[in-house]
Amino acid sequence: MSSISFDVEKIRKDFPIFSRELPDGRPLVYLDSGNSSQKPNQVIETMREHLALHYSNVGRAMHVLGAESTDAYEGARDKIAGFVGAPSRDEVIFTKNASEALNLVAYSFGNPANTDPRFTLGPGDEIVISEMEHHSNIVPWQLLVQRTGATLKWFGVTDDGRLDYTPELITERTKIVSIAHQSNVLGTVNPVAEVARRAHEVGALIMLDASQSVPHHPVDVAALDADFVAFTGHKMVGPSGIGVLWARAELLEAMPPFLGGGEMIEAVWMDHSTYAPIPHKFEAGTPPIVEAIGLGAAVDYLTEVGMEAIEAHERTLTAYALEALREVPTLRVIGPETLEGRGGTVSFALEGIHPHDVGQILDDQFGIAVRVGHHCARPLHLRFGIPATTRASFYLYNTTAEIDALVRGLHHVQKVFA
Repeated sequence: MSSISFDVEKIRKDFPIFSRELPDGRPLVYLDSGNSSQKPNQVIETMREHLALHYSNVGRAMHVLGAESTDAYEGARDKIAGFVGAPSRDEVIFTKNASEALNLVAYSFGNPANTDPRFTLGPGDEIVISEMEHHSNIVPWQLLVQRTGATLKWFGVTDDGRLDYTPELITERTKIVSIAHQSNVLGTVNPVAEVARRAHEVGALIMLDASQSVPHHPVDVAALDADFVAFTGHKMVGPSGIGVLWARAELLEAMPPFLGGGEMIEAVWMDHSTYAPIPHKFEAGTPPIVEAIGLGAAVDYLTEVGMEAIEAHERTLTAYALEALREVPTLRVIGPETLEGRGGTVSFALEGIHPHDVGQILDDQFGIAVRVGHHCARPLHLRFGIPATTRASFYLYNTTAEIDALVRGLHHVQKVFA
C-alpha cells in the first residue's frame, strides 16, 4: 500500500493526546515513539470498559466475571500469536516488558534445573550479542557470564551504523546469539535470517529483541527462523506493563519456570511441585490482565490500519527526514543515511551542542518531544566516540510537517549557540 492512500490525519484523530495544547498554546509534536508510543481511543476504551464492566482475576474464578476476564485475556494471546505468525498460541508468554522476556530466556541457560544440552552453559561456552544492543540485551547476558563462567562475544558496528556481521564469530562453542532485529538508536534493520542460519548451522539458538521492529513492520517469527523473540506493548500503541516472549514450544517445554507462585503450578506438596503446561508455566501470580487485553486491542488497531501501510508511511517519513536534516549545518546522523535496511529512527549529533540542550530548547520553545541521551545503548555511543545523541523516532501518526518543524527547531538551536 502506498503512502498516498494512508490517511494520517484520520489516524491522528484516534489519538486524543494530539488534541491537546502544550503551555503557551503550542501544538504537540511527538517524535519519541521509539521510547513509547501514544495510545488510540480504541485501546483506551477497551481497557476502560474491561475495568468498568468485566474485571475479575483470570483462570480461577467460577463466575461470569471470571469467565469474561479469562476469555478476554486469552483472546489477547490469540491475537498476538496471529499478529507475529506464531505457529501456536501456547508459544506466546506474557511478561511485564521485553526486558523481562530477555531475562527469562537468559535465566534458563546454565540453570542446574535445566538438563537439556541446548541450555547447558559453562566455561568454554560462548554467548554472542552485538555492540548496538539496548542494555536489556546486554546486562542479562553479562549476569549469565558471571554465573556460569561462559564467554561473552559481540559483533561490532560499522562506521555507517550497520552490523559488522562476521559469521566466524559464531562457532561450535556458541550456545546462543541474541541481537536486535532493529536498533533503537541507529534504526538499522539487521540481517537476522542470515544470522539465524549461521547459528543453527553450529547448533546454537538465536534470540531477537524485536521491540523496535514488531510495532513498525510485518513480522513473522517463523519466517525469521528465530528461536526466541521479545517485544513490548508500550511501543506498539498498547499500554505499558505488558510484554511478550515468543519461543518455540519445544524450547519452552524444556525451560524451567522463571518465577514461582500461583497459577504456574500443576500440583504442590511441601517438598516439591509440578508445573502447569505452557504458556502458564511462565505466568506466575495475577498477570497484567487489563494490560494484556489492551495489547490485544492495539494489535486489532494496527491490523486494521495495516502493517504494510504503516511501514510504507514510515519509509516516506524517514526518507523525507534524512533529506531534510541535511539542511542543518554540522548535523551528523549516527546510523545509515539511506533507506536501505533501516527503520524510522534517526539519531544525530550537532557539533558543539549537547543533546540535552537540543532537547530542552525543542521542547520549551517548539513543543517538539525528542529523546536525548544514550538511549540505554551506552556501548554503541562509546563506539562512535560521543556521550549522547538526539533521537527522532517516527510512527503511523507522524507527518512531514512535523519533520519540517523539527528542522526549523534545530536551526533555532544552532542560532542560540552561535
